[in-house]
Amino acid sequence: MRPYTASGGRTRPDVALDLLSLVSATGVRPRTALGPEHTLALRLCAATAAPSVAEVAAQLRLPAVVTKVLLSDLMTYGAVTARAPRYLNNPADDLSLLRAVLDGLRRRL
Repeated sequence: MRPYTASGGRTRPDVALDLLSLVSATGVRPRTALGPEHTLALRLCAATAAPSVAEVAAQLRLPAVVTKVLLSDLMTYGAVTARAPRYLNNPADDLSLLRAVLDGLRRRL
């Protein structure tokens, strides 16, 4: 029930986000009252150096699609920005992507 209520029953974000998109807080305060999940997502984006959508979902313990809806709301309010991942040719060939995944796993363990 919680994921449904966190996203207001929505299952699709207004903004297309990749799981590897990096999300940063802008410092802009939304003019509307935020729910607890929105507030926590905003804190996560402000506290760490541009976490990925996947990292935010893991920290919130919510499904990725629900996290995308929350982050999309925050983007609409101007509270966060997202930078899409850069793929050179094939994502599997991108060493920086593989290093980022490895660093994320090391931080979690």
